[in-house]
Amino acid sequence: MRSSKSRSRAKNNRNRPSGGNVVNRVFDSSGPEGKVRGTPQQIIDKYNQLARDAQLSNDRVAAENFQQHAEHYLRLLSDAQREMDARREEQERQNRERQAERDRERAERQERDAARQADPAEVPQPDVMDFPPGTATPESGLVETPESKGAEAETPEKKEKPARRPRARKPKAAPASAEETPGGDGDAPEAAE
Repeated sequence: MRSSKSRSRAKNNRNRPSGGNVVNRVFDSSGPEGKVRGTPQQIIDKYNQLARDAQLSNDRVAAENFQQHAEHYLRLLSDAQREMDARREEQERQNRERQAERDRERAERQERDAARQADPAEVPQPDVMDFPPGTATPESGLVETPESKGAEAETPEKKEKPARRPRARKPKAAPASAEETPGGDGDAPEAAE
């Protein structure tokens, strides 16, 4: 069971505005003429209309009362507008800062890339391998010429590899006749050859 203290605290928090969007929030206002329900702008308009009606009927006290009620909701609305403007300006400022940071990083990256391209020590160099003259390696990118083939034939160290024999293939299975196929009645037409 809850203590009465926690219940009263929860009840007090319920009546406070949550700081949400006050502009579109619907309020119940208990004025001298009964309840007025609507957004702050609608309530302001209603109380201003009631104040004009009271002035026309020469009731200065009621007119002042309605104007005070309208002024209360006008303050609520202007505070909410100021808060929204401040929030929007803060978001715009943060967006400008983020964009400036991105621009700075992009400029630094471009400077590094330009410095790498300008400095030959920074450019990646190809690997250099020493091979005896007249030998060509498959990864060297050199093309064999008749002269280089003649030079290879003169060296007794290299022997020709025997030619590879092609692998024997399995024979294809003979197609089953119409009588042997499941579900076939043997009257199927033969395939044209």
